[in-house]
Amino acid sequence: MPSPLSPIDIQLKRLPHGAGLPVPAYATAHAAGMDVVSAEDLILAPGGRHAVATGFAMAIPEGYEMQVRPRSGLALKHGISLPNTPGTIDADYRGELKVILINLGDAPFPIARGDRIAQLVAAPVQLASFTEVDNLDDTVRGQGGFGSTGV
Repeated sequence: MPSPLSPIDIQLKRLPHGAGLPVPAYATAHAAGMDVVSAEDLILAPGGRHAVATGFAMAIPEGYEMQVRPRSGLALKHGISLPNTPGTIDADYRGELKVILINLGDAPFPIARGDRIAQLVAAPVQLASFTEVDNLDDTVRGQGGFGSTGV
């Protein structure tokens, strides 16, 4: 795998309704996420959800995923988030990237074609396997969960 500062190559296929839109890009030199924009106009009602088209599909290299994350400014100012955050785009998916947005605010939220709606973060995938056992090792925490380690 490349070093963390070496970019991976992601093939991007622009779809007809994505014509003229910017490709996902980093806004600053040290940004972790690439801004992705909407390829459609819509109004997201309070409590509403919509899979927002981006106008492109991509081929993520094997061993990686693309995480889709909310934009902090939209979340803070308008209550716009992703109900499945972070969303995962698998390396073998070749359909259009759509971003599921939810309006947790109290007012309708307009989204215009070209508006930044989410961030994409490329991340390595660590595969795992499970081994069924009769007992697990003991730890200080044990079976404590859901707030058991503090307030």
